[in-house]
Amino acid sequence: MDPSSTPPQLCELGFYGLAGHTDSPADLVTECRRAEELGLGSVFLSERFNVKDAGVLTGAAAVATSTLGIATAATNHNTRHPMVTATMATTAHRLSNGRFALGLGRGFDALFSAIGLEPITSAAMADAIDILRRLWHGEVILGHDGPSGVWPLLSQDQSFDEDIPVLLCVLGPRTLELAGAVADGVVLHTFFTDETLATSVAAVRRGAEQAGRDPETVRVWSVLATVGDHLSDEAQLRKLTGRLATYLQGYGDLMVRVNGWDPAVLERFRADAVVRNAQGALDASASPEDLAHIRELLPDEWLGAAATGSAAECARRILAQFDLGADGVICHGATPDELAPVLDAYRAIRPAGRFDQLDANPGRAPGL
Repeated sequence: MDPSSTPPQLCELGFYGLAGHTDSPADLVTECRRAEELGLGSVFLSERFNVKDAGVLTGAAAVATSTLGIATAATNHNTRHPMVTATMATTAHRLSNGRFALGLGRGFDALFSAIGLEPITSAAMADAIDILRRLWHGEVILGHDGPSGVWPLLSQDQSFDEDIPVLLCVLGPRTLELAGAVADGVVLHTFFTDETLATSVAAVRRGAEQAGRDPETVRVWSVLATVGDHLSDEAQLRKLTGRLATYLQGYGDLMVRVNGWDPAVLERFRADAVVRNAQGALDASASPEDLAHIRELLPDEWLGAAATGSAAECARRILAQFDLGADGVICHGATPDELAPVLDAYRAIRPAGRFDQLDANPGRAPGL
C-alpha cells in the first residue's frame, strides 16, 4: 500500500488482535498490517495458555508494523519470573521503538489454583509493578521479600533507563482505584453500561488523586464490543450473545454487581440446561441454535452495552464513550477488516483536534 494513501492514525482507537479463540496465531501479522493501513491506533493482545503467548505475539506485532501501538491486555505477573517479564517488556520496548505498553491483569483464581499458582492480590500487583519499573531503570534489587514473592537478586542492566508504560486491566471498584494509583493506563471491561463506564473512570481518577498523582495522566481505555449489522447474523450472535455469555460463565457475579444488573437473571442463566451442559466457553463451543436459545435468556439491556446497528450507529456509540470520560476505545471482538466501515463512519464525525495530543503508545497519557 502506498504510504501516502494511509489515513491519519486514530490514536484514540484500538482493537484486540486474534479476538476470542484462534488456532492460527500467524493471522495476527495480517491483522496488524491491515490495522495500520486503516489508521487504527493500537493493537491489544490477550493471552491464553494455548497458542496466544503474549511475548511472542508482541514481537510479531512489533516487526509487522511501524506506527501501531502495542499492548498486552493482559498477561499476569505471576506466570513468569519478574526477570523474565522485565526482559520481555524491555525487548518489546526496543523492538517496537517505544510503541509497547505492558498490560497486566488479575486473572482467574480458580485457574491459578488448578495449575499450582497463588491467586493475585492487589498488593502483589502493585509490588510487581514497582519491581519492574526499578529493573527498567537499572536498579539492582537485593533480598526482596514482598507480596509478589521473595527474590534474592533481581537485575537486568545497570545502564538501563527504559520508559515503559504499565497498563492494568481491571473490573472491580477497588482495583480501579489501585490502577489509578500505580498504573500509567487502565483497560476496562467489555459490556460496561454507560453509568458503569463513567463510575469506573471516576474511580481511576480518584485513585490517582489519592496517591498524589495528576488524574489526567492515567489513560483510560473503554472496551466496547463493536458488532455492526454488516456482519452475518451468526457472527453477530457469537460476538454479542456468545461473548457476554462467556463472561457470565467465568465471573458473572462480579459483572452483575458492577453493572447493577438483576442477579436473578444470572441465576436463571446458570440454571439453564444449555449453559450447564456447555463444553467450554460458550462463544467458542455453542452452536448457532444454542446461542439463539441463550439470547432469549439475556435482557436487551445487557446486550445493549455495545456498539451495534449500522456503521454510523456504531461510530456514534464509540464517540459517546469519550463523553463519558474514556481517553480511548478498544473496539472489541472485531478484526480490522470488520471495523473498516465503522472507521469510515467514525472519521466523518470525529471532532477535529480533539485527540491530537494522544500518543500511539496506548500507555502514554495525552501530551506526554
